[in-house]
Amino acid sequence: MYLVKSPLLLKWYYPSLTWNKSRSEKTVYLTFDDGPIPNVTDFVLNTLKSYGIKATFFCIGDNIVKHPTIFERLKNEGHAIGNHTFNHLKGWKTDDETYIDNLLQCQQLTQTLLFRPPYGRIKKSQIGKIQALVGSSRFPVSSSQFSTHELPTTNRELQIVMWDVLSGDFDIMLSPEKCYQNVIRNTKNGAIIVFHDSLKAFDRLQYALPKTIQYLSDKGYQFGTL
Repeated sequence: MYLVKSPLLLKWYYPSLTWNKSRSEKTVYLTFDDGPIPNVTDFVLNTLKSYGIKATFFCIGDNIVKHPTIFERLKNEGHAIGNHTFNHLKGWKTDDETYIDNLLQCQQLTQTLLFRPPYGRIKKSQIGKIQALVGSSRFPVSSSQFSTHELPTTNRELQIVMWDVLSGDFDIMLSPEKCYQNVIRNTKNGAIIVFHDSLKAFDRLQYALPKTIQYLSDKGYQFGTL
């Protein structure tokens, strides 16, 4: 079971997490979880490039190690990179020490200030421990995370990113058209939208992503990165 639209109760219970972005102009945020994966991530990158837009990719460390060339392409093409743990761990079922160590293993590769918990499952104790690590030598952050007037040691604020709209592309029982409808019916200004660049999601992603981009573009939305 999953909810396409994140409920207000969850946003209230986890107020420190990022669920959407308030913007004056019409802007939405495409995000992709679980890559990089050959062919699938390439399809996403080619689609984004054809529309001239950028997105945010929450990468699994193990997949970065397996597919470093695709990971370099993500970075070289100007997309934002997020940490999605090294082994896609579910926080609710993982002790804090194991969870943090796995996140830090991925952080060595991503060096980002963006983190999305796999499955959206994370304990409040884990949130606190992750936030406390930022700025320490155990939590490396690339200087590319900062604008040119900032020093690498300043303004290090981690965003733990959830979402506003879940496409459901991972659901093998969902039709590609329903996946597309999930997104366009629930997307509003500032929405963070989740797709997955994974083999499991590819059939629905391949259909829904270009249609979603075209629909939202026609409605006057811009596409931002986190």
